[in-house]
Amino acid sequence: MKRLTVYLKGEAVGCLVQNNSGLLAFTYTPNGLSRPGAIPLSRSLPLRPEPFKGKQARPFFAGILPEEEPRRIIASILGVSERNDFALLERIGGECAGAVTLLPEGTQPPATNEARLRILNEKDLRRIIAELPKRPLMAGEEDVRLSLAGAQDKLPVIMRGNRMALPLGDTPSTHIIKPEPLRFPGLSSNEHFCMTLAKALGLKVSNVERRKIGGTACLIVQRYDRTVSAEGVASRIHQEDFCQALGFPPERKYQQEGGPLLRDCIDLLRTWSTTPVLDIRDFLDGQIYNVLIGNADAHGKNYSLLYQDGQRRLAPFYDLVCTLAWPELSKTPAMKIGKSETLDAFTPPPWKTLAKEASLGWPMVKDRVTDLGRRTVEALRGEHMQRMIQADSMSACVAAQTADRAAAMLHGFSA
Repeated sequence: MKRLTVYLKGEAVGCLVQNNSGLLAFTYTPNGLSRPGAIPLSRSLPLRPEPFKGKQARPFFAGILPEEEPRRIIASILGVSERNDFALLERIGGECAGAVTLLPEGTQPPATNEARLRILNEKDLRRIIAELPKRPLMAGEEDVRLSLAGAQDKLPVIMRGNRMALPLGDTPSTHIIKPEPLRFPGLSSNEHFCMTLAKALGLKVSNVERRKIGGTACLIVQRYDRTVSAEGVASRIHQEDFCQALGFPPERKYQQEGGPLLRDCIDLLRTWSTTPVLDIRDFLDGQIYNVLIGNADAHGKNYSLLYQDGQRRLAPFYDLVCTLAWPELSKTPAMKIGKSETLDAFTPPPWKTLAKEASLGWPMVKDRVTDLGRRTVEALRGEHMQRMIQADSMSACVAAQTADRAAAMLHGFSA
């Protein structure tokens, strides 16, 4: 039997074990259940003394780990099976999304984060970014225990002004660097444009900026699940993505693979958010926006919940990308609007179906669609967005497609 102590905001709250058959089980400790202000690790792992076994425990903990090619490469570097969630968490579970840290039993988290970082100069950064495709999340480097979900190469870092540092052990990071993959040229400017436009429309999004590191275009994303004190010390805010909250393992993040439906997501917010009316409205705006920009990859792991100050709220949007910029990618939406098989949901019928399935008022849905469509057209004409459009061809391409899609949606809803 192998064991990992599970910490939430630095407090030991449970134990993750792997039995001799390789199955996971998670149990809250008495302290984890009785401490003041106790919150569950996940909606799918409610506070209770009985253990969560196998399929009950795996969605949340597997959901912390990287996916697909990065996971395979990390497992190879660490000399473990890529299917062994426990072994991967044991090696890279120090700095994860949200406020969760996993450490070998008997290991105490350090009392302070201050000394647990490695300052990176420009040469260091260039080397690390160049190595990421072959060494995702710097796996195998001494005292580096980083984990982030997703299939794209990325690196958690600490930013202080213009200086960057690598978090060591279980030290919280403040930002994520996303280098542009060779197979998707223009991705960093595409995502930067979509995130900036979303912010201009009033959608809650992570702050982003672009930067070249060596010859690689990178997007630097400020983490919404971290706060930084006046002294520069980062603290964690707990979060979980919708797949974790709904009990779906990461390999089932797409609807067509048995993953969450939009009505599941809306019901999650209706029953679990502490401010469901606002969060359902904002989530619906996110769906409309993804149709407007042409993002077919908005799956269950691209939406999250934040647990802060006794509240459970929809987290800011992230990974907003116009996937239509690459014709070879699937145009089937990760979560369908109604029963529509296409991303071109420009007319009322699929939205009416969604409204009925999710118990939403049709007048409200219609108003949100037409209002966001109008404001998108106006925002694209704004001075800041025009400067971005003129700056590079990918932004111009995304802007043109988004303008056409907004016009088509407004026409479809006015007919």
